[in-house]
Amino acid sequence: MKKRYIFYIILALGLAYLIYYRITENKKLSGDGGPGKGAAGAKGGAGGPGIVVEGIVVATQPFNSNLEISGTIEPNESVALRSEVAGLVTGIYFKEGTNVSKGTLLVKINDRDIQAQLRDAQTKQNLSATSEGRAKQLLQKGAISQEEYDTSLAAFQSFQSQTQLIRAQLARTSIIAPFSGKIGLRNISVGEYLTPTTQIANLMSINPVKVTFSVPEKYVSLIKLNSTISFKTDASSKTYTGKVFAVEPGISQDTRTLQIRALAPNPNGELLPGSFAQVKLALTTINEAILVPTEAIIPVLKGKVVYVTRDGKAQQVPVEAGTRTAESILITSGLKVGDTVLTTGSMSLKPDAPVKVNIVKPKQ
Repeated sequence: MKKRYIFYIILALGLAYLIYYRITENKKLSGDGGPGKGAAGAKGGAGGPGIVVEGIVVATQPFNSNLEISGTIEPNESVALRSEVAGLVTGIYFKEGTNVSKGTLLVKINDRDIQAQLRDAQTKQNLSATSEGRAKQLLQKGAISQEEYDTSLAAFQSFQSQTQLIRAQLARTSIIAPFSGKIGLRNISVGEYLTPTTQIANLMSINPVKVTFSVPEKYVSLIKLNSTISFKTDASSKTYTGKVFAVEPGISQDTRTLQIRALAPNPNGELLPGSFAQVKLALTTINEAILVPTEAIIPVLKGKVVYVTRDGKAQQVPVEAGTRTAESILITSGLKVGDTVLTTGSMSLKPDAPVKVNIVKPKQ
């Protein structure tokens, strides 16, 4: 029992010592972090060398204001080939995936019944033409009346119209390429019964190609015909160029954008219709633009500010920003040539804080 009391006494003394030690250390830390820390803060404040930061000296440089938007590559001309009439396919005269010229016969449908109708109509037309010629001679001699001649002439013209109608029906049995281009995969075979709803193949003209894209409403006044665009596709790292040739006359009420279309040469067929295009459209060129790194811009409640150094101290300056690039942002007001803009340490800076600036070369 006595040993137990001794153990408890030793344990209590140990805990008391630990509590005393912790209180003493906390007081020491408090003493070091109080007046000493204040002195250190004063050293880093108005009386010290200040925070070391990086900055740039504002200068003007040429700047091309570009708008980057997404677009789609489309064929210059495109059609899904179909037949106007139903019938049996008697001939296919194209190879899939090849180029065809305008006017080339692509598919032929059985026309034997129409050919027979045409021969019958031609026979009747020729007979009526002979009758009309005889009636005209008799009219000139006064052997028949004008009314009798008119009846003969009307019969001839009627047979002539029937012949033309049958010829038109005969022409519909031949599917002709409406323009030059590349024909796709065919969906029919010889001997198949073709109907007007059956798609034979796709025909596309892909040199040049059209690039269709939309720009926000606020840029509408900057869009001009014949403006040059550049674009890339996911299929290649190559940059392609084109020219704006058409602009939609009105703004879409759903998206508040203006649709634009450009033409781009495609002599090697590298650009495929339906591909995604990342379009860069040059809007304006500013010869004396002020650009600052994007990391120098600090968003605030009422807009944007940057830190500049004046008399060795950091000062906040409200700015108005324009077009943003991957690394820089255009400043339209708030800065002037010769200002030193701080590009690092913005999160730890406060107005009138002393700073030591290392000048770096701005990125172009």
